[in-house]
Amino acid sequence: MASSTTLSGNPLLVTWNTPFGLPPFESVLPEHYKPAFDHALAEQQAEIAAIADSTEAPTFANTIEALEKSGAAMKRVGGVFFNLAGSHTNDAIQATEREMAPILAKHRNSIFMNAALYKRVAALYDKRDSLGLSAEQARVLDRYHTIFVRAGAKLGAEQKKRLAAITERLASLGTQFAQNVLADEKSYQLVLESGDDLAGLPSFLREAAAQAAEERGLKGKYVITLSRSSIEPFLQFSKRRDLREQAFKAWASRGDNNDGTDNKAIITEMAALRVERAKLLGYETFADFKLSDTMAKTPDAVQKLLNDVWTPARARAQEERDDLQALAQSQGDNIVIEPWDWRFYSDQVRLARHNLDEATIKPYFQLDRIIEASFETAHRLFGLSFREMKDFPKYHPDIRAWEVLDAGGHHIGTFIGDYFARSSKRSGAWMSAFRSQEKLTGDIRPIIVNVMNFAKGSPGEPSLLSFDDARTLFHEFGHGLHGLLSNVTYPLLAGTAVSTDFVELPSQLYEHWLSQPDILRRYATHYRTGEPIPEELLERLMGARNFNQGFATVEYLASAFVDLELHRRKDVTGLDVSAFEKETLEKIGMPREIIMRHRTPHFLHVFSGDGYSSGYYSYLWSEVLDADAFVAFEETGDAFNKNMAEKLKSFIYSAGNLRDPVEAYTAFRGRLPTADALLAKRGLAA
Repeated sequence: MASSTTLSGNPLLVTWNTPFGLPPFESVLPEHYKPAFDHALAEQQAEIAAIADSTEAPTFANTIEALEKSGAAMKRVGGVFFNLAGSHTNDAIQATEREMAPILAKHRNSIFMNAALYKRVAALYDKRDSLGLSAEQARVLDRYHTIFVRAGAKLGAEQKKRLAAITERLASLGTQFAQNVLADEKSYQLVLESGDDLAGLPSFLREAAAQAAEERGLKGKYVITLSRSSIEPFLQFSKRRDLREQAFKAWASRGDNNDGTDNKAIITEMAALRVERAKLLGYETFADFKLSDTMAKTPDAVQKLLNDVWTPARARAQEERDDLQALAQSQGDNIVIEPWDWRFYSDQVRLARHNLDEATIKPYFQLDRIIEASFETAHRLFGLSFREMKDFPKYHPDIRAWEVLDAGGHHIGTFIGDYFARSSKRSGAWMSAFRSQEKLTGDIRPIIVNVMNFAKGSPGEPSLLSFDDARTLFHEFGHGLHGLLSNVTYPLLAGTAVSTDFVELPSQLYEHWLSQPDILRRYATHYRTGEPIPEELLERLMGARNFNQGFATVEYLASAFVDLELHRRKDVTGLDVSAFEKETLEKIGMPREIIMRHRTPHFLHVFSGDGYSSGYYSYLWSEVLDADAFVAFEETGDAFNKNMAEKLKSFIYSAGNLRDPVEAYTAFRGRLPTADALLAKRGLAA
C-alpha cells in the first residue's frame, strides 16, 4: 500500500487548481497511476461496504444515490489513465494497464455481485411504483437493476465465482489484444527512397511521408505508416503496384502474423469465455445476451437489417469492380483487380466520371477550417460558441482546448482536440470524457475529448484533410456534442451512456451538416489563396458523394456479419479464427476484391473490450435513424430549422439515457424510421 506521504504528493489525488478542473497532465508521471488506483479502489470499497452493510431500510437516497456518489476518485484517476492509454501511451502505462485490467474487473464484480447491495437495489425495484420517484430517478433505478442482473447478481455463489473469473480474464485478454495491434502498427514502416518509389504520390502525401521519416530518424527518405491517414492515400495514389501490395498486406495482417503480437489465440479464448458467460446468465449465445439490452433486442433483428442492405450493396460493389477492371484494361494494365488495387483505380474512375480526385479536393479542406465549420454548425443548431484556450495543461504539445459556452454565454464544458497521428496513439478516431456532466454532486460540467489520426502538415504548412477525414471530424464532434450538451442529474445517465446502437445517432447525424453547401462555401477555402471552393467543384463533390458506396458498404457489412456470426455460435470449441473468417465471408458471397474493414485479428471494436462485441452493426442501425432524422430537417426546407434543432437537443443530444432509445427517437421524430432513407442516402435504393 502506498504511504500517505506518497499519496499527498500524487497529482491525481489532490485538488486540481487548473482551468475548468482539467487534469494536471504535465505533473502526472506513469508511477503515479498505480498508487492512485490503489487509493481510489480502497476508497470506493469502503463506500460500497457502507451502503451494503447499512442497517437502515433501503431508500433511493441511501442506496441508489449513494451508489452514484461512490467512486469519485476512481472516475478521476481512470478518466486520465484510460484516455492516455489510448491517445499517448508508453511502455510504463501499458504495463500498468495490463496489471490493472483484472484488478479493475474484480473490483467491478465486487460491486455488482455484492449480494447485500443487490438485495437493497432489488427491494427498491420491486416497489418502484410506490416510491414517488421522478421519471429520471425511475430510469436510474431501472438501469441499476438491469446492470446488477446482467453482471450476475442473481447467481449462486459458485456461478458468481466462475463469472467473476471469466470477466477478469476477459479484461486482461482485451487489454493484450489492443496492445498487440498498437505494437504491429507502431513497428511497421514502408521506407521509400526518391524517384520511382514516389511515382504518383501528390505533394501533400510526399510531405507527410517525409515528416514521418524524419520523426523515425530517416531524414531525406519517406515513410508510409499504418495510420489510415498515411496508408489509404498511398494505396490511392501510388503507381507502384508492388509497393501497394506490400503495404496493404501489412495493414490487413495486423494481429495476424503468427508472432508475439498475434491475436488469434486471444480471440479463440475470448469467444469461448463469452459463450460461457452468456450461458451462466441464462442466454443461449453471447449475441443473445449483448443484444437483449439494445434497441435491436435480438440477433435475428440485426441479421435482417444486415441482409436487407447487403444485397443491394454487394450488387453495387460488383458493378464498381467491373468499372475498375475495364479501366485497368483500357490503360493496358493486364491485371486482375486485387484488394490493393481498388483505391488506386477507383480514384481514376472518379476522376473520369466526376472530374474529381483527392489532390483537387484536399487543398480546400484545411483542418483548422473544418474545426471552425464543426463549431459554426453547433452554433447555428444549438447556439454554442467556442473560445480557444491558450494556457492549459497538456498531455502532448499538439492538443488544443476550447471553453464551450451556451447561447447566453454561460460555461457548459471544455472541449479538447487531439488531431494528429503518432506512434504513441492507437489508430482510429474516437470521443471520450475526462469528466462527465452531472448535477448530483454539484453543477459538474464535462471535459470532452476528440481523438483523431490525421497526417500533420509540414512545418509552417496547414494539415489538409480528405473529404472522408472531414466527415470523420464531424462524426466525432457529434459524439462530443452528445457529451457537452448532456443535461441530466445522475452520472449513470450522462452523455453517451446509451445503448451502442443508439450512441452513433448523434455522431452520424452530425455528418450531414458538413455537406451543406453554405457550410462548404464558407469553410472549404484554398489553403494558399484563401479562395472558397469553386461552385463547379462543389457541385462535382456533391455529385460524387455516393461514388464507391458499394465498396464502403460491403467492407463495413462484412465486419458486422463476422462479428454477429461469431457471437451467435453456441459452441466455439477449437475455433480456428482464420478458417471461421473465411467461411463466414464465403457464406455471404464476399467479393474477393474487397476485405473486411476490420479483419478479426485487429478488430478493436469487438475484442479490445466489450463495447461493440456483437454490436458492430450499431453504425448501420443508427444510420437508419440518422438518415431519417435529417430528412426531418429537409422536410422543413431548412437544414438548420430552429424548432427541429430544439427538439433534437431536448430529446437526443442533451438527454443522455433519460429515456429508452425507442421512446427518445419517437419523441423527436413522432415515429420510428424504416431503412428507406438509409438506402437512399447511400445511393442503394432501387
